[in-house]
Amino acid sequence: MSVTEPPQRVAVSGEAVTGPAHPATAAVVEPGAPVAPQIHSEFLHFALRNWKFVVGASVVLGCLVVALVGPLLTDHTPLEFTGPTDQPPSSEYWFGTTSYGQDVYSQFVHGLRAAFLVGGLGGGIAWVLGASVGFTAGYRGGWIDDILVIPTLAILIIVAAYLEIQSYSAEAVIIGLTSWPWAARAVRSQTFSLKTREFVDLARLSGRSTRQILTTELAPNMSSYLLMMFILLFGGAILIGASLDFLGLGPSESISLGLMMNNSFLASALLLGSWWWFLPPGLGIVALVGGLYVMNVGLDEVFNPKLRET
Repeated sequence: MSVTEPPQRVAVSGEAVTGPAHPATAAVVEPGAPVAPQIHSEFLHFALRNWKFVVGASVVLGCLVVALVGPLLTDHTPLEFTGPTDQPPSSEYWFGTTSYGQDVYSQFVHGLRAAFLVGGLGGGIAWVLGASVGFTAGYRGGWIDDILVIPTLAILIIVAAYLEIQSYSAEAVIIGLTSWPWAARAVRSQTFSLKTREFVDLARLSGRSTRQILTTELAPNMSSYLLMMFILLFGGAILIGASLDFLGLGPSESISLGLMMNNSFLASALLLGSWWWFLPPGLGIVALVGGLYVMNVGLDEVFNPKLRET
C-alpha cells in the first residue's frame, strides 16, 4: 500500500485551504456552501468509477451477506453429525459432508461469520490502539517510541499456546492487543510529518491542548489514511485468526474457516479426494481477504489524485 498525502482541511466561510492540497481539493468554499455533501459526492464520484474498489467492495459485501443469511438456510448445526460420511455436494448437502458426517455448508457459513467477528473486533481493537499510540508517539515522542518494536507475532503465538482460548471473541481480543504496533508506526510517521505544518503551529499558538490538536487537527487530515489502515488490520486479523485455528491454537468447541482446514488436513481429506471439505474454507479466506486488499488499493487511488485512472 502506498503512503498517500493525507487529505487537506477544507476551509469554511471563504477561507482558503491550508497547506499543499491536491488539485481536486484545492478550492475555496463560499460561505454557506454545503461542505460535507461536496466531499461525500466527490468521494462517491471517483469511488464508483474505480473498478478495484467496486470489485473488492462487492466481494466483501457478498461474503457478509452469505455470513448473515447462510446460517438461516440450513437446519444443521456446524458440529452436528447429520448422516452419511464423505458425501460429495448434492441437493441435500450443498457442500457435501465431512468424514464425520457433518454438513460442510453449515460449517462454511458459520466459519465465515466467525471470520467477520475476528476481523472486525480484532482489527478494530488494533486500530484504536495503533492510532492512539501512533498519534501520541508522533506528536510527543519520547519513551513511547520504544514500545513500537515489540515482536508481536512471537508474543501472539506464545499467548495463544499457553492460554486456552474459549471463544472467537477472546481470540479476536488477543489478536487486537498484539497486532497494533505496525499500525502505530505507520500513524507515527504520518503524524511526525504533519505536526510541523502551519495549521498545527497556529492551533498550538492559539492555546489548544495536545488532545484537541490530535483530535481536531491531525486526525481529520489523516482520515483517508486511517480508513485504509483499518481495512488492512481487518484483513490481517482474519489471516492471523485463520492461521491460529489451522495450527490448533484457537477455539475447538466451535467452527471457523481455519479450523475446517485443520480438520480436513488431520482427516487426510486431500489424499481421500474430499475436495469439498477443504476447498470452500480456503476459497472463503482468499475471497474475503483478497476483496479487502483490492478494495484498499482502490481507495488508495480514489484518495490520491496522482494514482487515479483517467
